Amino acid sequence: MKDQLLNIQKEAKEKIQNLHSLEDLEKFRIEFMGKKGKLTSILRGMGGLSKEERPIIGKLANEVREAIESELGKMKTSIEEKILLEKLEKDKIDITLPGKEVEVGHHHPLYNIIGELEEIFASLGFAVAEGPEIELVRYNFDNLNVPLDHSSRDKSDTFYINDDICLRTQTSPVQIRAMKAKDVPIKVIAPGKVYRTDEIDATHSPLFHQIEGLIVDKGITMADLKGTLEYVVKRLYGEETKTRFRPHQFYFTEPSAEMDATCIACHGKGCNVCKGSGFIEILGCGMVHPNVLKACGIDPDVYTGFAFGMGLDRMTMLKYGIKDLRLLFANDTELLTQF
Repeated sequence: MKDQLLNIQKEAKEKIQNLHSLEDLEKFRIEFMGKKGKLTSILRGMGGLSKEERPIIGKLANEVREAIESELGKMKTSIEEKILLEKLEKDKIDITLPGKEVEVGHHHPLYNIIGELEEIFASLGFAVAEGPEIELVRYNFDNLNVPLDHSSRDKSDTFYINDDICLRTQTSPVQIRAMKAKDVPIKVIAPGKVYRTDEIDATHSPLFHQIEGLIVDKGITMADLKGTLEYVVKRLYGEETKTRFRPHQFYFTEPSAEMDATCIACHGKGCNVCKGSGFIEILGCGMVHPNVLKACGIDPDVYTGFAFGMGLDRMTMLKYGIKDLRLLFANDTELLTQF
């Protein structure tokens, strides 16, 4: 048995030098060290040895096992180093090649306008107020003095969750929440998404954006409204921009008006964009209706206020000369990176 062990050690040492892959190493390990391997098979015969021979042969067997495992480990390390060097040689980086261009995100033109308007209104002392896009009907319609038979309440115009909850059709409910939650004086703007059941075309979308504003205090007049909005429009579109106010009807303001501004495309000369008038409608506005103040717990005999609302998508299209609303939602990077 001693000679057999020494022969196995010699055979293993010679054979291991000709191994060149990890797969070959594993086959070698199974051949010599596995459950049915050559070394294991010899060790099973130790039961037939005398008491004197067993410790001698056992010690030799351990030495042979350790020698084979040592050679196996050295060869495994050598093969792994060779594989790594080959991989590094194959995958090496050519530092003379130009690097990959990393694309940087870009501000959306719509949010450029939102940011610009928030900055303008902040300079006038307005705070930004927020509210839920899924809104209670009483905030979206009832508290705004909208009649029960008004067409805007129809399911053909408004997305309803149930009879009491809808997707807000304007950011006016934020004004209601502000009046109910804050002490007078109040001076806030409310930008955000709104929803109506419009078909998608060049000027309409079921999802669009508004920014509305509200002031409630003692002694607020229509002159304050006109002065504020003229200042904002001139800051946004340029000092040469002219404005005009036309009487209109809104249920939550009285008196009410629509405000036009000089056409951005022709600068007041008349063109297809403004249909030859030289002006484009910008927003709706007016003095807060006494019924709205009462609904929010504010005494209309002591306090007055004005409110206004403008379509941010339309303001963006006018600012940048974009003629199709759908372009604002198309993720067209060629368009977006122009601004």
